[in-house]
Formats: sequence, C-alpha cells, structure tokens
Amino acid sequence: MLGMMFTEKECKEFDYLLRKEMDEMLLDMSDRRLDGPVKEAITRRYKIIFRMYARIAPPRELSRYATGLKPQSHKY
Repeated sequence: MLGMMFTEKECKEFDYLLRKEMDEMLLDMSDRRLDGPVKEAITRRYKIIFRMYARIAPPRELSRYATGLKPQSHKY
C-alpha cells in the first residue's frame, strides 16, 4: 500500500480528475461501436478508478458513479 498526503486544493483536483475520467469511461462503455474485449478492459479500469474515488468522495456523489458498475449486456 502506498500513502500520499494532499493539500485541500490537490484533493479537489484529484477528485475532479477521477470524476472526469469516469465520465469518459461511462461514455465509452455506452458506445455501441466498441467491441466486447475493449468494453471489458474499460470496465476493469473503471472499477479501479471508482475504488480510488470512493476513498475521497461523499456518499451522495459516489452513488452517481456506482451505476457504471452494473454488468453490461452484450448485444452482438
């Protein structure tokens, strides 16, 4: 495990970066042009970023991004 200390400003920036990254991944996961393996890789990465975000986010904000953790139905 690695520990880091952030100032309040750095913490807000980190929060912003994680949210924007998750927003981009949610958009990519909804893109029908991407195939299964690519979406699976994005989903795995999303779960990692979400766990990082969960350590600093208030529960109200966290619930907004928890919807991205639902399994995706594959339509081929």
